[in-house]
Amino acid sequence: MNTAEVNTQLEAHLQRARDAVRAEHQNRAMAAYAEALKLDPDHPEALLHLAQQALLRGDSSGAVMMLERALVREAHNKDIWRTLGLARLASGQTETAADAFLRVVEIDPKAFRARLHLADIHERAGRVREATIQYFGAISAAQERGLWLSDDTTPPNMRERVRQAMAFVNVQRRAILMETLDALRAAHGPDALTRVTRSLDIYLREVEPEYPDSRQCPTFLYFPDLPATTYYDRALFPWYAQLEGGAALIRAELEAVLAKDHGMVPFLGTNAPERVGEFLKGNVDSPPAWDAFFFYRHGERFDANCARCPRTTQILDSLPIVRIREHAPEICFSVLTPGTHILPHRGVTNTRLVTHLPLIVPPGCAINVGGETREWREGECFTFDDTFEHEAWNRGTATRVVLLMDCWNPHLTEVEREALTLLIGAIGDFNRAAGIHR
Repeated sequence: MNTAEVNTQLEAHLQRARDAVRAEHQNRAMAAYAEALKLDPDHPEALLHLAQQALLRGDSSGAVMMLERALVREAHNKDIWRTLGLARLASGQTETAADAFLRVVEIDPKAFRARLHLADIHERAGRVREATIQYFGAISAAQERGLWLSDDTTPPNMRERVRQAMAFVNVQRRAILMETLDALRAAHGPDALTRVTRSLDIYLREVEPEYPDSRQCPTFLYFPDLPATTYYDRALFPWYAQLEGGAALIRAELEAVLAKDHGMVPFLGTNAPERVGEFLKGNVDSPPAWDAFFFYRHGERFDANCARCPRTTQILDSLPIVRIREHAPEICFSVLTPGTHILPHRGVTNTRLVTHLPLIVPPGCAINVGGETREWREGECFTFDDTFEHEAWNRGTATRVVLLMDCWNPHLTEVEREALTLLIGAIGDFNRAAGIHR
């Protein structure tokens, strides 16, 4: 037979096998896949199906051999890797089974069943941190799909296993994150970290937060016993002097940026009305646009933008900037076009505040924090707690621009700031390893 004839016959066998699988005729399916292998001995689909049936019959060694052959052709097929993990487990190859499940997770971070198997292997081997990460990732991914939320959403044969995983995570995740603070605790004593520990308890949902003001609700981390204040007294920020004193220089560099057609990006990643409706609103005449020229974002320095605004950058470098790996600072020229309304939303934590240096403010522009409205005044800084619901708008006819930046809540001690820097970084590392990117 020539190549075309072989391919035609191969596809016919594969189609008969697929039809038999749908009809739940396993013997016919196996026979058709076996015929396919005579024409293509390493066909991944046929090998996977026959390996699955071999595993059901208890032939784990045969299943492993077929699956390893299949991977030569489809090294990124998560179904093959997952089945190989099960086959290796059944044949007693625990550590190589872990390798297979890890490949599944690398291909699909939300593969919660593979994470659960991987966590079991780590726990039995005494690798507590790795087990905790994988159990947490499995639980989070399953719950995103509406599973493992209750007995009703958990298969009966899985309930005890899921409960044990949750109990393991509840104990070990706290221990892992608390370990991050060991050095500070040894240096300063436990009392210096009392509020940090309570903040972690709240984050882990071991205790409920007690908000002194019902308008306040952080989306990520609540730190107890800080004043619940919408706008902060400017006397708390002596470094306003550097910003306000350099406002004219900063504005001149802003105007140079606005004159060029590069460097500005949508603050939310896009300004497409159909995708930002939850965050922005425009009017009939103009779609909403909230743009930014970033100096820092999520802790990453934008070197090219900093180079374009050297005087602004010099001033920023002189300030007590929040520096938390992959989280802060966030500093930018925040640009709001006429007709744009930033809809009510809340920030992530009351440990850091938001400072604005207004640079270009036409009439009709204002911000509302916790029900208290304030108009920007060019060259005059103010700071607010964005964990209060807040919104901003430009109802004027010209573009509004402020320099926006993070700053520490001034009511934190230096030790608490250092602890939060370590803790938030550790939470990010843990979540990322568990496949959670939020």
